[in-house]
Amino acid sequence: MIRLIKKIILFLAISHLTYVILLRFIDPPITITQIGSLLSGNGFKRTHVSLDEMSTAAKLAVLAAEDQLFPDHNGFDIKGIKNALAYNKKKKGKKIRGASTISQQVAKNVFLWQGRSWFRKGLEVYFTFLIELTWGKERILEVYLNEAEMGKGIFGIEAAAKKYFNKKASKLTRTEAAKIASCLPNPVRYTVKPISPYVSRKYPWVLRQMNNLDGDPDIMAIVESSR
Repeated sequence: MIRLIKKIILFLAISHLTYVILLRFIDPPITITQIGSLLSGNGFKRTHVSLDEMSTAAKLAVLAAEDQLFPDHNGFDIKGIKNALAYNKKKKGKKIRGASTISQQVAKNVFLWQGRSWFRKGLEVYFTFLIELTWGKERILEVYLNEAEMGKGIFGIEAAAKKYFNKKASKLTRTEAAKIASCLPNPVRYTVKPISPYVSRKYPWVLRQMNNLDGDPDIMAIVESSR
């Protein structure tokens, strides 16, 4: 029995690694979250585009809004995790604060399901480690910008740009990109059009953060790169 369990674990590990490496070069076919969106009646709109088909503003906006330390960490923001744990302990569950990096969000969005269980979180750590090991930062950002939900049934920056501003992602302005990035904590609730109060309050802050990051060489090396 123990030998069988070891073989199963080895098979799963090899299968996972093979699939992760494969997605380094090809786009994910569909994710659990996207299937859920279809089944719930919210629809599913997504168009994969490469990094060089996204405006610099689009890439900079999501880094400013979601993960300003993206070029510097290995997939996990340890300081952010500690701060979130301290905050959640103080609030005693009244309002949960997360500290997920873009890498962790990609692991969740592509390989897993939405939720807060410790089991799912453990798998998220596992897949985050694998993509950081095999993909590189540019590919991680590219997949994030193609797979993240950015509205009800809207997945990826290209679909969001067409839905909200009737243009390609390559043509998004800083303000438009900041508005899309501002909806990411809860894209079904925090709508871009009509603009929700949350997005209305947050996007000026995102714009300021974008301005602050403009001079960061590590950030700009990623947002100005193409694959």
